[in-house]
Amino acid sequence: MLTLQEPLMIVTDLDGSLLDHHTYSWQPATEWLTRLKEHHIPLVICSSKTAAEIVPLQQELGFGGSPFISENGAVVHYGDAQSALTGQLSPQDYRAICHTLLNLRQRDAFKFIGFADVSEKEIAEWTGLTPALAARAKMREASESLIWRDSREQFDLFRVRLNEAELELVQGGRFWHVMSKGSGKGAALRWLLEHAPSSASPHSRRPITIGLGDGPNDAPMLDSVDYAVVIRGYSKNPVLLERADKQHIYRSTARGPEGWVEGLNHFITPS
Repeated sequence: MLTLQEPLMIVTDLDGSLLDHHTYSWQPATEWLTRLKEHHIPLVICSSKTAAEIVPLQQELGFGGSPFISENGAVVHYGDAQSALTGQLSPQDYRAICHTLLNLRQRDAFKFIGFADVSEKEIAEWTGLTPALAARAKMREASESLIWRDSREQFDLFRVRLNEAELELVQGGRFWHVMSKGSGKGAALRWLLEHAPSSASPHSRRPITIGLGDGPNDAPMLDSVDYAVVIRGYSKNPVLLERADKQHIYRSTARGPEGWVEGLNHFITPS
């Protein structure tokens, strides 16, 4: 097992992982969060949430100012800087993505509804967030979240049209997410570790990374860390990892923050 004296980095999804899927509570993880802070172990949030949602949550958790990945890997934030993750492609911001989606809906009569189409009140009803937090969820930078309301055949065509527009579709816990190609959670984490090691970890060498997530959109991140915790989730689709080192994968029996704690207990000696 790993120890808290080693150069660890915890990379975590939020909804359904560190946060309860229904209540958004993180309190069951309090003891572990305290241990991480006491041992100066970075907590890197890697979430579908926006930066506007993540920054106040970091403060609440006691990890303010830490690097984080927002909008499913569309954007990486570290220090006072920010970088869009699109590999060699030109980044597409939120306005450009919404413009493309509008054109595709008019062209092919796709039936879907995105965050740009609705009010904070409707997002609050979908998610269980307060209206204030729903407003933060609308403050998007480089991805759109949507609910698909069309046939499977149209969905397959939608994927083709997005690909033609240099966009891709990622499945989250509640929504589908549209973003630039190559900007998923795995790519974002690899970029962060390569370009901002000093701000991502207090140690001079590359940290030992432990990733925790519950949804299919977490798979690229979980394939990019040294140790992966697949938290039992609510998605109908399983979290399928491509990595061969099965001994470095743990699948929890509990959901949400209880499963998060279970995963850390499996890989790290708490004392």
